Amino acid sequence: MLGGEVIMKQRINVKINGVSYQHEVEPRLLLVHYLRDVVGLTGTHIGCETSICGACTVILNGAAVKSCTILAVQVNNGEILTVEGLASNGHLHPVQEGFWEKHGLQCGFCTPGMIMAGYQILQRNPNPTEEQIREGLEGNLCRCTGYQHIVEAIQYAAQKMGK
Repeated sequence: MLGGEVIMKQRINVKINGVSYQHEVEPRLLLVHYLRDVVGLTGTHIGCETSICGACTVILNGAAVKSCTILAVQVNNGEILTVEGLASNGHLHPVQEGFWEKHGLQCGFCTPGMIMAGYQILQRNPNPTEEQIREGLEGNLCRCTGYQHIVEAIQYAAQKMGK
């Protein structure tokens, strides 16, 4: 109860990283909190909770979205890909590998969102220019780097995926 009101939970069905989940959630629960607190996927980071930083970026139904601005009930019957879902069979996805090889992170806080934004960039354009990469990253902030290593990480992934 909240101020005498009963909050009715809603059942959602969602596929996350290829696995189906069903939960009853409060209508006000943000997707980022659903992923972290209910499902236990903590790779998606909580940053500003105002859609400015992009640390919470995930792929929802094929599009990069900031999970701090979407309610969990809004993704009912949707498909979500998080940073945990990129690796397969114990091998990093080329974007993840690029961040490792090209030192695309420092403190690591923005990294999951940057990786997911990079993934989206390469889904839309497998061979982007540096300018296109920078434009695609505009919704994600990093306080530690000058973005050059992040751009190089995505270029690395594009080259590796193009082989």
